[in-house]
Amino acid sequence: MRADVAALPNAPEPQPPSLPGAPLTSPFRNITLPEPTPGGPLSLDDAIHRAVLGNLQIQLATQQDRAVRGQILTAIYALLPNMKATFATTANEINLAALGFKPRSLAAFGLPPNAIHTIVKVDTTSAQFSADQVLVNLPDFFFYGAARSATTVSQMNVLNVRGGIVEAVALQYLVALADQAQIANAQALVTADEDLVRHATASHDAGVGTNLDVLRARVELENEQQTLVKAQNAFVKDKIALNRLMGQPADQDVVLVDTVPYADLAELPLEQAKAVAYSRRKDLLALQAEQVVARRARRAISMERLPQLGFNGYYGVLGETHGLYHGVFAAQGVLKIPIFEEGRFRGEREIAAASEIGIARQIDALKVTIDAQIRAAMLDVQSASDLVKVARSNVDLATQALSDTRDRYAAGVDDDLPVIQAQAQLQATQSQLIATEFAYNKAKLDLARNTGVVETQYKEYLGK
Repeated sequence: MRADVAALPNAPEPQPPSLPGAPLTSPFRNITLPEPTPGGPLSLDDAIHRAVLGNLQIQLATQQDRAVRGQILTAIYALLPNMKATFATTANEINLAALGFKPRSLAAFGLPPNAIHTIVKVDTTSAQFSADQVLVNLPDFFFYGAARSATTVSQMNVLNVRGGIVEAVALQYLVALADQAQIANAQALVTADEDLVRHATASHDAGVGTNLDVLRARVELENEQQTLVKAQNAFVKDKIALNRLMGQPADQDVVLVDTVPYADLAELPLEQAKAVAYSRRKDLLALQAEQVVARRARRAISMERLPQLGFNGYYGVLGETHGLYHGVFAAQGVLKIPIFEEGRFRGEREIAAASEIGIARQIDALKVTIDAQIRAAMLDVQSASDLVKVARSNVDLATQALSDTRDRYAAGVDDDLPVIQAQAQLQATQSQLIATEFAYNKAKLDLARNTGVVETQYKEYLGK
C-alpha cells in the first residue's frame, strides 16, 4: 500500500535558543548540563538507518534467526550420509599367563612348556572408511521441512522487531522536534515579555504607568523563562532517548535537521487496508509460518509408525605394524519396525495437534485484533487531522488578538494586563498546535504500523 499525500510547504526550522541575555536576573540561568560528545546533523532517515544497524533488540532477533539456521543444518545432518575415515595404530603387550595360558597347561596339547612366551608384544595398524546412511526415514524428512519453515518464522520476527524500532525511532524524533518547536515558541514569548517589561518600566519612570504594570510584566517574564528551561530540559532528554534507540552513547550530541512534517493522508478504504495488513503484518506472517511448522511436525510424528531402512558398513586394512596387511570390511542393512510404542506415538500426536489448533486460534484472534487496530488508527488519523486544522485557526486568531491588544496598550487605551493575557492565550494555542501536529503524525505512523508497512513507507505516511 502506498498512501498518496499532498505535501505542504515546510515551516522554517526552529533553532534551539539560549536563555535571554537581558539585564533581568533569574535563578534558572544558573542551571548547567554536562557538555555532550560532539555529534553532527541527523535526519529522520539517518536516525532510522542507525537504529536498524545498532539497536540491541534488532541484533538479538538477528542472532535468534542465526540460531534457527544452525538448527536447520542439524536437521540436514539426519538425512545426509554419515561418512568418516579412521586411522589407528596400537602397541599391545599381553600377559598370556594372566589369561589362563600357562606353560604347564601346554602339555595337554603335546607341546613343550617353553613352546610359547607368556608375554607377547603385538603392534597393529588399521585404516578404515565407514558409512552410515538412512535410506527410508519419512519422519526425518518432514522434520527437515518443518525446520525450513522455521526460518520463515525467525525472519518475520526479525522484520517485526525492526518495524517496531522504526516506529519508535520516528516517534522519538518527532517528540524531539515538538520540544524543539516549544523552545522556539518559549524563546519568542520571552523576547516579547522582555520588551513588555522595558515598556512598562519606561512608562513607570515617565510617570504614566503604575508599579503594578511593571510587576505583572516581570512575573509573566519569569513564567516564560521557566517554560523555556523546562522545554530545553525535555529536548535534551529526548535526544538522549533517541540516542539509546539508535544504539549510540547517551551523550552523543545530534542536530535535528528535519522539520515537523505535515501532509494530508489520502483516505484508504477499510477493506483494502485490512487486505494489505493480512499480507504484510509480520506478526501474522510469523504465526502462519508457525502453523506450517506445526502441520509438518504433526505429519512427521504420524509417520513414526512406519519402518525405517538404513545401511552401514566399513572397508579398510588391518595388520601388524611394519608387517603384512589384509583387507577387512563389513556391510549390513538395518530394518527398524516399531512394535510397542503406540502409547508414545499417540501422546506426541495429541501434543502436535493441540499446538496446531492453538496457533490457528491465535491467527483468527490476531486478524480480529488487526481489524480493530486499523479501525481505531483510521479514526485517530481523521480526528487528529481535524484538530490540527482547528489548532491552526486558533493560533491565527490568538496572534491577531495579541497584535490588537499590543496596539491598544501602545496607544495608552489599556494597561498591560490584556497584553499578558493575550500572550498566555497565544502560548496555549501554539502549544496545542504542536501537540496536535505530533498526534496527527503519530496516528499516521500507527496506521502504517498496523497495516505492516511502516518500515518501507513511513515517508509517504508522514508526507516527507
